[in-house]
Amino acid sequence: MSEARQRVTREDVTRHGRWGTWRREAAARLAQLRRDPFTVQSVRSTAAATLSYVVALWLSSEPAPLTAPLTALLVVQVTVYSTLTTSLRRVNSVVVGVLIAIAFSALVGLSWWSLALIILASLVVGRLVRVEEFVPEVAISAMLVLGVTQVAATAWDRVLETLIGAAVGLLFNLVLAPPVWVDTAGDSIEDLARRMRRLLIDVAEEFGGAPPVERAAARLHEARRLDNDVADVDGALRTAEDSLRFNPRVKEGLLHRIVLRTGLDTLEICAVVLRVLARTLTDLAKEREGRELLPAPTALALREAAQHTADAFVSFAVLVTASGSDEAEAAESRLAGELRAARACRGRAAGLLLALALREPGRWQLYGAMLAELDRVLDELDPEHRGRRLMEELDRHTRESRERRRRLTLRNALGRARRPGRPGRTPQAPPS
Repeated sequence: MSEARQRVTREDVTRHGRWGTWRREAAARLAQLRRDPFTVQSVRSTAAATLSYVVALWLSSEPAPLTAPLTALLVVQVTVYSTLTTSLRRVNSVVVGVLIAIAFSALVGLSWWSLALIILASLVVGRLVRVEEFVPEVAISAMLVLGVTQVAATAWDRVLETLIGAAVGLLFNLVLAPPVWVDTAGDSIEDLARRMRRLLIDVAEEFGGAPPVERAAARLHEARRLDNDVADVDGALRTAEDSLRFNPRVKEGLLHRIVLRTGLDTLEICAVVLRVLARTLTDLAKEREGRELLPAPTALALREAAQHTADAFVSFAVLVTASGSDEAEAAESRLAGELRAARACRGRAAGLLLALALREPGRWQLYGAMLAELDRVLDELDPEHRGRRLMEELDRHTRESRERRRRLTLRNALGRARRPGRPGRTPQAPPS
């Protein structure tokens, strides 16, 4: 083969390789965008708002019925559950505002004092009818309707456009069910577990040297920042929990919600214990004042126990977020092995710390605190403890659901008994 032909062939291979790399990167970015809540929400809201505007142009007499797309924009949330609850509050707020405007238009005209009075009345009534974040919408609806000449026609158009927007937004989510954000919440939980793992290893390594107080205090500050991480994961988990409610794609939404929520609760407790452990490190650094915190054998035993415990964080997170039984069984097996190794290393560290406390009785509280904090983490991550927590939560939800059904049945029975023309029956004495 000629040199020119070989060069052309190499260029084709290089070009083909670059094209394949670009396609893979583009596919990965597209998949990431499809899992991004902001991107999905933007596309869904735009489509629903546009569709509601088209429907309102057909049904409403207004030349520019912008209330319908505005309502759809506010109603179409990330999940079916939040869409349903938002629709009810939104429609309620607009109808209440329109009724207030009609009542005021029959009594007074539009002036500065009547405007102030209608705003005050709308905000108070909006709070009473519990429309929550749509309290200002009551006043806005009342002002818009009161400021026009033909109050009745405008009021009907505004209510109609609101109903169109709410209906389109709700049907949009029912027909095109939004995605389930369990995977996103699971990734957040695993990221939190990895940050906790890194922090525990860093804290345990400090026990083997003579860290200055400033560095120990920096570890404590890192542990305190875990609270913000837990709050971020909690927000992602709330979105995932809402996406599981009323979603036709999910059959066991309650079980998924409880598994994720109890898993995050466990990691949150462990984050608090890590903060206490970092506080112990800081106190011990102040006591030693630049000297070695622990003898080498004791520090090594603590580091080994912390290493296995830190690895257990990740295995626990994988167990909580596992999508299949095989993955869950593998994660549970790894978690059990790491907990056994951590408890064995903890036992060796306990004997060395006991001997150290006998020689230095003034610091026995700090040495005992290290063991107590490790024990608390190991107990929280134990699969048996987790199983009990899951059963307790399932029992609690079952009791609450049964109690809600009982109250609803009793309320319906009382409502039927109080209907006009259907007085409650009095018990008849049996025939003698």
